[in-house]
Amino acid sequence: MPKVLFALTSHFKDEHGWESGCYVLEVAVPYFYLVKNGIEIDFISPKGGTVPVKKLDLDDPKVQSFLKDTDAKEKFYNSKLPSEVQAEDYDAIYYPGGHGVVFDLPHNEEIASIAGQIYSNGGVVCAVCHGSAGLLNIKKSDGSFLLDGKNATGFSNCEEEAIGTDTKVPFLLETALKEKGANYSCIANWQEYVVVDGRLITGQNPASDLKMAKELVKILQK
Repeated sequence: MPKVLFALTSHFKDEHGWESGCYVLEVAVPYFYLVKNGIEIDFISPKGGTVPVKKLDLDDPKVQSFLKDTDAKEKFYNSKLPSEVQAEDYDAIYYPGGHGVVFDLPHNEEIASIAGQIYSNGGVVCAVCHGSAGLLNIKKSDGSFLLDGKNATGFSNCEEEAIGTDTKVPFLLETALKEKGANYSCIANWQEYVVVDGRLITGQNPASDLKMAKELVKILQK
Protein backbone atom coordinates (compact mmCIF):
# COMPACT_ATOMS: atom_id res chain seq x y z
CA MET A 1 0.00 0.00 0.00
CA PRO A 2 1.50 3.37 -0.99
CA LYS A 3 1.98 5.91 1.80
CA VAL A 4 1.76 9.68 1.54
CA LEU A 5 2.92 12.17 4.17
CA PHE A 6 0.86 15.37 4.53
CA ALA A 7 3.08 18.24 5.76
CA LEU A 8 1.00 20.75 7.72
CA THR A 9 1.66 24.11 9.36
CA SER A 10 1.89 24.69 13.11
CA HIS A 11 1.54 28.48 12.78
CA PHE A 12 -1.67 30.25 13.78
CA LYS A 13 -1.11 33.91 14.78
CA ASP A 14 1.54 36.38 13.74
CA GLU A 15 2.93 39.17 15.91
CA HIS A 16 -0.02 41.38 14.95
CA GLY A 17 -2.62 38.78 15.92
CA TRP A 18 -3.53 37.84 12.35
CA GLU A 19 -4.95 34.30 12.33
CA SER A 20 -4.07 31.90 9.53
CA GLY A 21 -3.25 28.24 10.16
CA CYS A 22 -4.02 25.30 7.89
CA TYR A 23 -6.73 25.44 5.23
CA VAL A 24 -8.43 22.15 6.06
CA LEU A 25 -10.37 21.85 2.79
CA GLU A 26 -7.07 21.32 0.95
CA VAL A 27 -6.38 18.50 3.39
CA ALA A 28 -9.82 16.91 3.28
CA VAL A 29 -10.37 16.71 -0.47
CA PRO A 30 -7.05 14.99 -1.33
CA TYR A 31 -7.29 12.84 1.81
CA PHE A 32 -10.59 11.26 0.81
CA TYR A 33 -9.52 10.77 -2.81
CA LEU A 34 -6.23 9.13 -1.86
CA VAL A 35 -7.80 6.88 0.76
CA LYS A 36 -10.45 5.83 -1.76
CA ASN A 37 -7.59 4.74 -4.01
CA GLY A 38 -5.97 2.57 -1.36
CA ILE A 39 -3.32 5.01 -0.16
CA GLU A 40 -2.33 5.33 3.49
CA ILE A 41 -1.78 8.82 4.93
CA ASP A 42 0.11 10.27 7.88
CA PHE A 43 0.35 13.88 9.04
CA ILE A 44 3.45 15.77 10.11
CA SER A 45 3.90 19.34 11.38
CA PRO A 46 6.82 21.32 12.83
CA LYS A 47 5.47 21.18 16.39
CA GLY A 48 3.45 17.96 16.11
CA GLY A 49 0.08 17.48 17.76
CA THR A 50 -2.90 19.70 17.02
CA VAL A 51 -2.91 21.49 13.67
CA PRO A 52 -4.24 25.08 13.98
CA VAL A 53 -7.22 26.13 11.86
CA LYS A 54 -9.52 29.15 11.65
CA LYS A 55 -13.07 28.53 12.85
CA LEU A 56 -14.41 29.88 9.57
CA ASP A 57 -12.58 27.13 7.69
CA LEU A 58 -14.48 24.45 9.62
CA ASP A 59 -17.86 25.35 8.11
CA ASP A 60 -17.39 23.62 4.77
CA PRO A 61 -19.38 20.32 4.51
CA LYS A 62 -16.33 18.46 3.17
CA VAL A 63 -14.27 19.63 6.12
CA GLN A 64 -17.01 18.59 8.52
CA SER A 65 -17.09 15.13 6.93
CA PHE A 66 -13.31 14.93 7.26
CA LEU A 67 -13.42 15.78 10.96
CA LYS A 68 -16.20 13.25 11.56
CA ASP A 69 -14.05 10.50 10.07
CA THR A 70 -12.46 8.72 13.04
CA ASP A 71 -9.11 7.94 11.42
CA ALA A 72 -8.78 11.33 9.71
CA LYS A 73 -9.60 13.31 12.85
CA GLU A 74 -7.25 11.23 15.01
CA LYS A 75 -4.32 11.73 12.65
CA PHE A 76 -5.02 15.39 11.92
CA TYR A 77 -5.16 16.44 15.57
CA ASN A 78 -2.20 14.26 16.51
CA SER A 79 0.25 15.09 13.75
CA LYS A 80 3.69 13.55 14.02
CA LEU A 81 6.86 15.42 14.90
CA PRO A 82 9.60 15.39 12.25
CA SER A 83 11.70 13.24 14.61
CA GLU A 84 8.98 10.58 14.50
CA VAL A 85 9.03 10.22 10.71
CA GLN A 86 11.31 8.17 8.47
CA ALA A 87 11.45 9.38 4.87
CA GLU A 88 11.92 5.86 3.49
CA ASP A 89 8.44 4.91 4.73
CA TYR A 90 6.73 7.24 2.24
CA ASP A 91 6.16 7.32 -1.50
CA ALA A 92 5.15 11.00 -1.59
CA ILE A 93 4.84 14.14 0.50
CA TYR A 94 2.05 16.68 0.07
CA TYR A 95 1.93 20.28 1.32
CA PRO A 96 -1.63 21.64 1.65
CA GLY A 97 -2.10 25.38 1.90
CA GLY A 98 -3.36 27.92 4.38
CA HIS A 99 -1.50 31.14 5.07
CA GLY A 100 0.16 29.57 8.10
CA VAL A 101 2.44 27.62 5.77
CA VAL A 102 4.35 30.70 4.62
CA PHE A 103 5.31 31.48 8.22
CA ASP A 104 6.89 28.19 9.27
CA LEU A 105 7.33 25.44 6.67
CA PRO A 106 9.80 27.28 4.39
CA HIS A 107 12.14 27.55 7.39
CA ASN A 108 11.68 24.03 8.78
CA GLU A 109 14.87 22.20 7.85
CA GLU A 110 13.71 18.86 9.25
CA ILE A 111 10.60 18.58 7.09
CA ALA A 112 12.46 19.97 4.06
CA SER A 113 15.09 17.26 4.59
CA ILE A 114 12.42 14.55 4.78
CA ALA A 115 10.87 15.86 1.55
CA GLY A 116 14.25 15.93 -0.16
CA GLN A 117 14.92 12.34 0.86
CA ILE A 118 11.51 11.20 -0.39
CA TYR A 119 12.21 12.84 -3.75
CA SER A 120 15.75 11.42 -3.94
CA ASN A 121 14.33 7.96 -3.18
CA GLY A 122 12.13 8.22 -6.29
CA GLY A 123 9.07 9.60 -4.52
CA VAL A 124 6.74 12.46 -5.41
CA VAL A 125 6.60 15.97 -3.96
CA CYS A 126 3.25 17.80 -4.18
CA ALA A 127 1.78 21.10 -3.03
CA VAL A 128 -1.38 23.15 -3.48
CA CYS A 129 -1.93 26.89 -3.05
CA HIS A 130 0.26 28.32 -0.24
CA GLY A 131 1.56 24.81 0.32
CA SER A 132 4.10 25.55 -2.42
CA ALA A 133 5.89 27.74 0.15
CA GLY A 134 6.98 24.51 1.79
CA LEU A 135 8.95 23.63 -1.34
CA LEU A 136 11.18 26.70 -1.30
CA ASN A 137 14.10 25.20 0.59
CA ILE A 138 13.85 21.53 -0.34
CA LYS A 139 17.15 20.27 -1.72
CA LYS A 140 17.94 17.25 -3.87
CA SER A 141 20.69 14.78 -3.04
CA ASP A 142 23.23 16.84 -5.02
CA GLY A 143 22.52 19.89 -2.85
CA SER A 144 20.65 21.86 -5.49
CA PHE A 145 17.20 23.30 -4.82
CA LEU A 146 14.34 21.09 -5.98
CA LEU A 147 12.54 24.02 -7.59
CA ASP A 148 15.47 25.24 -9.65
CA GLY A 149 14.50 24.82 -13.32
CA LYS A 150 11.24 23.07 -12.47
CA ASN A 151 7.82 24.01 -13.82
CA ALA A 152 5.63 24.91 -10.85
CA THR A 153 2.70 26.96 -9.62
CA GLY A 154 1.22 28.18 -6.37
CA PHE A 155 -1.03 30.94 -5.05
CA SER A 156 -0.49 33.86 -7.40
CA ASN A 157 0.33 37.45 -6.51
CA CYS A 158 -2.92 38.51 -8.17
CA GLU A 159 -4.91 36.15 -5.95
CA GLU A 160 -3.09 37.38 -2.84
CA GLU A 161 -3.88 40.98 -3.77
CA ALA A 162 -7.50 40.12 -4.55
CA ILE A 163 -8.16 38.96 -0.99
CA GLY A 164 -6.13 41.76 0.59
CA THR A 165 -3.49 39.58 2.23
CA ASP A 166 -0.54 40.74 0.13
CA THR A 167 0.44 43.15 2.93
CA LYS A 168 0.02 40.54 5.68
CA VAL A 169 2.15 37.65 4.41
CA PRO A 170 5.92 37.73 5.00
CA PHE A 171 6.50 37.26 1.27
CA LEU A 172 4.54 36.82 -1.94
CA LEU A 173 4.65 33.18 -2.95
CA GLU A 174 4.72 33.66 -6.72
CA THR A 175 7.71 35.99 -6.36
CA ALA A 176 9.51 33.61 -3.99
CA LEU A 177 9.03 30.64 -6.31
CA LYS A 178 10.54 32.57 -9.19
CA GLU A 179 13.47 33.66 -7.02
CA LYS A 180 14.23 29.99 -6.28
CA GLY A 181 14.52 29.32 -9.99
CA ALA A 182 11.10 27.81 -10.65
CA ASN A 183 9.48 28.30 -14.04
CA TYR A 184 6.32 29.71 -12.49
CA SER A 185 3.01 29.85 -14.32
CA CYS A 186 -0.60 30.52 -13.35
CA ILE A 187 -3.99 31.24 -14.88
CA ALA A 188 -6.93 33.46 -13.91
CA ASN A 189 -7.79 33.81 -10.22
CA TRP A 190 -9.55 30.87 -8.55
CA GLN A 191 -9.45 28.60 -11.61
CA GLU A 192 -8.26 25.00 -11.43
CA TYR A 193 -4.64 24.75 -12.52
CA VAL A 194 -2.12 21.97 -11.87
CA VAL A 195 1.44 21.66 -13.16
CA VAL A 196 3.15 18.27 -13.36
CA ASP A 197 6.91 18.24 -13.91
CA GLY A 198 8.13 14.69 -13.46
CA ARG A 199 7.70 13.84 -9.79
CA LEU A 200 6.81 17.40 -8.78
CA ILE A 201 3.09 18.26 -8.74
CA THR A 202 1.82 21.72 -7.82
CA GLY A 203 -1.65 23.31 -7.81
CA GLN A 204 -2.34 27.04 -7.96
CA ASN A 205 -5.21 27.46 -5.50
CA PRO A 206 -7.98 25.66 -3.56
CA ALA A 207 -9.79 24.80 -6.81
CA SER A 208 -6.80 22.66 -7.77
CA ASP A 209 -6.62 20.22 -4.83
CA LEU A 210 -8.63 17.36 -6.36
CA LYS A 211 -6.82 17.46 -9.69
CA MET A 212 -3.50 17.45 -7.83
CA ALA A 213 -4.61 14.32 -5.96
CA LYS A 214 -5.66 12.65 -9.22
CA GLU A 215 -2.28 13.36 -10.78
CA LEU A 216 -0.53 11.96 -7.71
CA VAL A 217 -2.57 8.75 -7.87
CA LYS A 218 -1.66 8.36 -11.57
CA ILE A 219 2.03 8.44 -10.70
CA LEU A 220 1.73 6.17 -7.67
CA GLN A 221 -0.25 3.60 -9.63
CA LYS A 222 2.54 3.37 -12.20
